[in-house]
Amino acid sequence: MKDFPWFKNYPKSVPKEVDVEAYSSVIGLFEESIQKYGDAVAYECMGKQMSFNELDKLSRDFAAYLQEDLKLKKGERIAIQMPNLLQYPVVMFGALRAGLIVVNTNPLYTPHEMKHQFEDAGVSAVVIVANFAKNLEEILPHLKVKHIIITEIGDLLGGLKGIIVNLVVKHVKKMVPAYHIPKAIKLTSALKAGKNKKHTPVDMTLEDTAYLQYTGGTTGVSKGAELTHGNIVANMQQISAWMKPKLVEYEEVVITALPLYHIFALTVNCLAMLKIGAHNVLVTNPRDMKAFCKDLGSHKFSVLTGVNTLFNGLLNQEAFRNLDFSSLKISVGGGMAVQKYVAEKWKEVTGTPLAEGYGLTETSPVACCNPIDGTERLGTIGLPLPNTEVKIVDDEGNELANGEKGEVCIKGPQVMKGYWKRPKETADVMLGAWLKTGDIGVLDDDGFVKIVDRKKEMILVSGFNVYPNEVEDAIATNDKVLEVGVIGMPDERSTERVIAYVVPGDKSLTEEEVIKHCRESLTNYKVPKEVHFVDELPKSNVGKILRRIIKENHMKQSA
Repeated sequence: MKDFPWFKNYPKSVPKEVDVEAYSSVIGLFEESIQKYGDAVAYECMGKQMSFNELDKLSRDFAAYLQEDLKLKKGERIAIQMPNLLQYPVVMFGALRAGLIVVNTNPLYTPHEMKHQFEDAGVSAVVIVANFAKNLEEILPHLKVKHIIITEIGDLLGGLKGIIVNLVVKHVKKMVPAYHIPKAIKLTSALKAGKNKKHTPVDMTLEDTAYLQYTGGTTGVSKGAELTHGNIVANMQQISAWMKPKLVEYEEVVITALPLYHIFALTVNCLAMLKIGAHNVLVTNPRDMKAFCKDLGSHKFSVLTGVNTLFNGLLNQEAFRNLDFSSLKISVGGGMAVQKYVAEKWKEVTGTPLAEGYGLTETSPVACCNPIDGTERLGTIGLPLPNTEVKIVDDEGNELANGEKGEVCIKGPQVMKGYWKRPKETADVMLGAWLKTGDIGVLDDDGFVKIVDRKKEMILVSGFNVYPNEVEDAIATNDKVLEVGVIGMPDERSTERVIAYVVPGDKSLTEEEVIKHCRESLTNYKVPKEVHFVDELPKSNVGKILRRIIKENHMKQSA
């Protein structure tokens, strides 16, 4: 085995290589977990718990329905469009057991975004929560979807509670716009129909595609990253090995606030935690911070994953700061850069380090992570996971020496098969067996990787490179700042100028104050030339601040 520079800093209890072929498919992992953990709690949502055995039964019923009633065959695509509900693991595992390819879809997508994804993937069936069925109705005439299954928020909560939740959501909160899809079937009816049908196990291999995870990728239009069973099994094994030293089978309670349709929560929370029999608490609406903190207070949680904006939001809640963190073992941030100020504050409040990890949809997703044994390095994305290699290259693809800035490239068993039916786009991001991430980074002599910024979001000021992450980190250390997003705009004198959009935590904050604060830690060309105050910043479904949208909005306002 090749001796990489980061091996000397590897946590002693983490192997440098793991068996990435330990299971024949994702279902192999699923079935092992069912046999091992049986009546233990697998998932909980809105106070309702579901055991591993119940998950086994319900997902089997759904798989049987897909096979026998809908006649769906191995390799057909099924879209799942819902927030974190008990229905998600039931439908997702049921689809995989039927041999289908899961197309995870953000429920907040516009009809236009849904149409593009469903057409591109060629989906045969859609499972959607009723709240968003109106959007599906709008685009149905343009789709070749054969089957539509609709669920309501409370469908698997059981008894009177489920009925009340559905009534409140529909008639009191008015969260379900009227829709008319005559051929749709209710998920509850599908599960009932599947009870009396035979489920035929499908022969799956590691080479078979398990998920189409849509992403803008490093450039361009949204496209489906084709993730095989082998990609997912490998990354689940890598993540499990990284976290295993601190986790105990049967004992862990993991908080899943990120949506399961997002690759981060799917692989880390749903699968890696399933392997150890964790009790997985699904949070349907983490944006409701008061309810979220109340939920946290009712569990002795040991694992919490999220993005920087989620952690920052929690730290600004008094109810969160007053929680009992004695059970918390691991906090992991990903999806966007974890700001140093947030990481330091998190450790101060919870007593647990906030370990920043890194990856992309195209890497299933985790490629690097900070050690969780207390040897993390703030400001870096840590070390490559087992079986993973990282290198830094210049624009011509030549490998750079340690300490030199260039594009981060990743090689490992978790790297996608390619973009769905897009060979050119696939070729554009591959350098042999290496994935070009589109991120600018530095590899130090100890093997720790630091992401400087997105290649395409770098700001060029008078010939000097300015990385938005660095400016955002500087601004975020001001106690009066709640959130910040930094962009670059054309400038006749300096090519581009730095502009900051700030959500103030204290309304007394001024533009001059922000600029003065920046000058204390940044060279002059990095200091924002403009500061705009807003009530909120545009974010992705997992809370990642979208600089692209900030820039688009700025251009509209300046026109």
